[in-house]
Amino acid sequence: MSVSYDVAAIGNAIVDVIAPADDAFLSDNALTKGAMILIDEPQAHALYARMAAGMETSGGSAGNTVAGVASLGGRAAYIGKVAKDQLGEVFIHDTRSLGVHFQTPQLNSGAATGRSLINVTPDGERTMCTFLGASNQLTAADVDPALIEGAAIVYLEGYLFDPPEARRAFAKAAGLARASGRTLAITLSDSFVVERHRHALLEFIETEIDLVFANEAELTSLFETADFDAAVAAIRRIAKLAAVTRSEKGSVVVTPDEAIAVAAFPVDKLVDTTGAGDQYAAGFMLGLARGRPLEVCAKLGGLAAAEVISHYGPRPQVSLAKLAAAHGLA
Repeated sequence: MSVSYDVAAIGNAIVDVIAPADDAFLSDNALTKGAMILIDEPQAHALYARMAAGMETSGGSAGNTVAGVASLGGRAAYIGKVAKDQLGEVFIHDTRSLGVHFQTPQLNSGAATGRSLINVTPDGERTMCTFLGASNQLTAADVDPALIEGAAIVYLEGYLFDPPEARRAFAKAAGLARASGRTLAITLSDSFVVERHRHALLEFIETEIDLVFANEAELTSLFETADFDAAVAAIRRIAKLAAVTRSEKGSVVVTPDEAIAVAAFPVDKLVDTTGAGDQYAAGFMLGLARGRPLEVCAKLGGLAAAEVISHYGPRPQVSLAKLAAAHGLA
């Protein structure tokens, strides 16, 4: 079957609400700096009322990634669940306006569209409180076989590893990708995901996954070690390919035979780290889908991450394709 998309992603369809905050605000609201916690709808309304003025934008980890793929000039598709409400319509419009294929049926009743309340401190660190809402209602029936079979890379968001129905959707996508000879990728998403599902994730990576995305904290958590080199050695034994981000230290691409260290792109001012890992995955996968060397894939990822952390919001504000061309990475 011919390839219609460079990347097809499955993830939590969430609207991000991003606002500046100081450490006192985090303390007053019992928020752990840099963490992501799940909250219910009443908590979401209460916290939103206390937050400073900010910006609202369609987000969700995998949603941000396909936005990055599109900005790089790639062909992207997305599977995620929103409700038939105002935020759901906003999410659909934003996603389709980027040129991303998005046709997942909306949730007719029950939970509202999900949202993530993100408080960003002056050091650029983000503290997230997420109400999953409708995004948590994704099922295997929402996985379109033609879409999965037509994508060079199928990308799974680790945040969706929690709901049983969503995990069944992952299993369906994995089976379709494997039968079609497609590359199956997963992002570990957050250390709390790893802590909750370590053994299941390890088994899934070893038996199904071709490409793992993680940051340093997630990778060391996965293997229950504080030693980064030991974690790299461990992922090498079970994964065909892994791309591990290390903030200002850049990233490391790991294969069974080597570990390729790639420096981070310089950033004039760190504003907001929201979306950095999502955009790194976008650049890396677009490069991989187009047959670029692994080091170039990592550089594309680093370039996309550097752009997004230089401003508020989890999605590119300039054409990543033009930015890549300017740096000789097109």
